[in-house]
Amino acid sequence: MAPRIFVAFLAAGLLASCSPPGAPTAPIAARAERNVRWIPAAGTTYQIQYDGKLDFSVDAAVYDVDAVDTTARQVAAIHARGRRAVCYVDVGTWEKWRPDAAQFPKDVLGKPDGGWSGERWLDIRQTSVLEPIMTKRLLRCKRKHFDGVDPDNLDGYVNNTGFHLTYSEQLAYDTWVANEAHAMGLTVAEKGDNDQVADLSKVYDYAVVEQCFAQGWCKQFARYTNHNALVVDVEYNLTQSRFLQKTCPSDARYRETAMLKHLSLNAWIVTCPA
Repeated sequence: MAPRIFVAFLAAGLLASCSPPGAPTAPIAARAERNVRWIPAAGTTYQIQYDGKLDFSVDAAVYDVDAVDTTARQVAAIHARGRRAVCYVDVGTWEKWRPDAAQFPKDVLGKPDGGWSGERWLDIRQTSVLEPIMTKRLLRCKRKHFDGVDPDNLDGYVNNTGFHLTYSEQLAYDTWVANEAHAMGLTVAEKGDNDQVADLSKVYDYAVVEQCFAQGWCKQFARYTNHNALVVDVEYNLTQSRFLQKTCPSDARYRETAMLKHLSLNAWIVTCPA
């Protein structure tokens, strides 16, 4: 056996023997790769801003901002302040205002996405069409020197998309998104999709969820925090007093980072006391 191969096998054996009980059953090679990638730890402070002039004054270790609207210079400014930058990319719906909107054929566009004007669900089964577009979107993040990506709308299969999407089809597409981001050296967040967290937590690095406290499923994402990976819970439509008195202690049980935001996701934020 050549020395290089022997070292690889030795490393694999050490990783397997050191895994804690109940750890996700990801392949050894995948777990080793996660160990060399930046992954925000549970409890990391976080800011999400997709609307308005970027406010650098918010005290957060990670800034989650729009991939298109945020310039490379602004990403550099985030880094200059000792923070990490994560880019928001929509991978599950078509948005008519995006610069690549015309690249989507009509037959991949489904029903409107709820109350979000100008958005339509995508037929994620048509990977030969969607993957090249999404690769370009992820490359934009890489070229602007983002540290990670926050891919939205990973759960079309449980929505009224106009397509008959299955669990396995959604899982295959979401897994491709994570692997494509990883191939570019980007950390990737599981955005919601709580019904698939048991599978997706094997390939995603951390999680950003919305309204898990209000809807009662924050505990499902403890799969991440149990391994010291960040879970961000974004809550809307709560009074500040209810958020501070109810959401914060509830999310703290699972070591999740809670924030109260306006639905527009501008700079305004309320966080839990340290």
